[in-house]
Amino acid sequence: MEKQVPKSKFKPHALQFFREVEQTGVALIITDHGKPVLKIVPYSEKPEETLRILRNSVLKYENPTDPVGLIELSPCKNHMVSLLLIWKRGQSLK
Repeated sequence: MEKQVPKSKFKPHALQFFREVEQTGVALIITDHGKPVLKIVPYSEKPEETLRILRNSVLKYENPTDPVGLIELSPCKNHMVSLLLIWKRGQSLK
């Protein structure tokens, strides 16, 4: 599990945190006002090993321009409205 540290605490103890990441292999998230801004991870000689967990997780889409979802909305009890959301590159939904 990643550890989170605010910038103010990280700055005076940076070397200590670097050693901790190096020894434990656990990533460190640096936050600014509670929001993540930096991530320190252990160095890897083989970056492809880092991506190994993604292997066989990507789906193949036969028709990527087909509608991506059908959502049924009911603004009131007696009316059903179907909204077809279609994603097209470069276009936004209005």
